[in-house]
Amino acid sequence: MEVIAVANQKGGCGKTTTTVNLAAYLALRGSHVLLIDLDPQGSSTTHLGIDKDNLPKNMNEVMMERAKLEDIIIPTTVNGLEIAPTNNDLVEADAVLTSKVGREKRLKKKVQGLNGYDYVIIDTPPALGNMTLNALVASDKVIVPIQVEFFAVEGLKTLIRMLDELDELGYQPKRRYLLTMCDNRRKITEEVSTKIRGLLGDAVFKVVIPENVRLVEAPAQGQPICLYDPFCSGALSYKDLADEVAA
Repeated sequence: MEVIAVANQKGGCGKTTTTVNLAAYLALRGSHVLLIDLDPQGSSTTHLGIDKDNLPKNMNEVMMERAKLEDIIIPTTVNGLEIAPTNNDLVEADAVLTSKVGREKRLKKKVQGLNGYDYVIIDTPPALGNMTLNALVASDKVIVPIQVEFFAVEGLKTLIRMLDELDELGYQPKRRYLLTMCDNRRKITEEVSTKIRGLLGDAVFKVVIPENVRLVEAPAQGQPICLYDPFCSGALSYKDLADEVAA
């Protein structure tokens, strides 16, 4: 089982879009996939057509140790993909964990108890708080979506610093970077992409995710892009990303 966190403290970079669609396409390849929504906004939960305001249990209960992770998992419309959903209740756990010893390892223990999954994909909040820390500590790999814009590299510094600190503590998820919202009609796209690849080398995925209106529309329909419009450019790119991750 491989555990992958999708993280970037910068909002609007395609983090949840990447989490949901990567998980969906890995499932379509025949893998058994669990998506853990660890963002109190519950965006991955909503993206998969689940009413986050009517959940009997969610990740807050798990992180507060009032429920087992296995007990809150529910199926999705994608065969082979399940989700541990969440909603704004999760702000409770985020606050309470601050004062707890070993707070960074709580999710790791839960995930290690799982059986039968090929991949666990974790969506994180756009902040470097307790939920993101737990996700990174629990993971074998972290994927960092980077919106191709002028300040993209600046926004990476804080996250990379956190990853460096975790390395020193013995938590060393492999780092991979994904270029998102690429518009090849703009000169800045090529300039920033070249700069990022020059800085991060082979850690940057070969595939890039284009700007695509269908990717923007899909969450409102409660569907991953593989169901909403499987032949659009965004869908084909996320399919390629899943192939690259699986390889």
